[in-house]
Amino acid sequence: HAPFFYSELWFAICEKIADGTVKREEIFYCGKLWNTFHPPELVRPALEKTLKTLQFDYVDLYIIELPLAFKPGDTFYPRDENGKYIYHKADLCATWEALEACKDAGLTKSIGVSNFNRRQLEMILNKPGLKHKPVSNQVECHPYFTQPKLLEYCRQNNIVIVGYSPLGTSRDASWVNLKCPPLLEDPLLVSIGKKHGKSAAQVVLRFNVQRGVVVIPKSFNQKRIKEDFEIFDFSLTEDEMKAIEGLNKNIRFVELLMWSDHPEYPFHDEY
Repeated sequence: HAPFFYSELWFAICEKIADGTVKREEIFYCGKLWNTFHPPELVRPALEKTLKTLQFDYVDLYIIELPLAFKPGDTFYPRDENGKYIYHKADLCATWEALEACKDAGLTKSIGVSNFNRRQLEMILNKPGLKHKPVSNQVECHPYFTQPKLLEYCRQNNIVIVGYSPLGTSRDASWVNLKCPPLLEDPLLVSIGKKHGKSAAQVVLRFNVQRGVVVIPKSFNQKRIKEDFEIFDFSLTEDEMKAIEGLNKNIRFVELLMWSDHPEYPFHDEY
């Protein structure tokens, strides 16, 4: 949802593919189906528009970004005259079947979901005639919100948890739950980092990777991006892992409360 940034980013990537610096198969691109494109007939056109923008023949992973359907159309956040969000009744299983068709057509290598709770995952997994299971579920996951039950359920069903906000988030009160303290200032994480010669951020990333969680930290700082990759030259001990697990507060940074009245709002359930 940041057209300028993404156009600049993909201009750079297309340029590097064209001059032979990287090959397309060396890039893993995850595309997301937004809430206004849940009706099955809109899924493939939405993906094809993404592919045309990127000048790609396929994406590596295509996911339903949220289980919340909004009024279909080109307005990403449709509202009525009173400023209330306009929702849409959609069948998640029908949307999933449209993603399966995109995979069968070769437009995406794999398909998955994001912000789905157990009930919503079971809806897909128990769907009659299921052709392709979700390979991943992208959810908030970090030491203050460790998601142990959802992680175990997904492990049992061979669904990879992809953890967003693995370092916590910005302190923007317009969308962040500020009741949750800044993660990277936690004394335990800082002290474990000092012991290993690493930053608290590197400890947090290593913690999730060691649990089998894929992490997707976001940074625009070249030094920090480099540091985020430097987590494979050390391991946390069993005691350190347990201590970090003990930090769990079961509090989300990203609550999406503005959509909590949606019938498919995923965070009312325990997991």
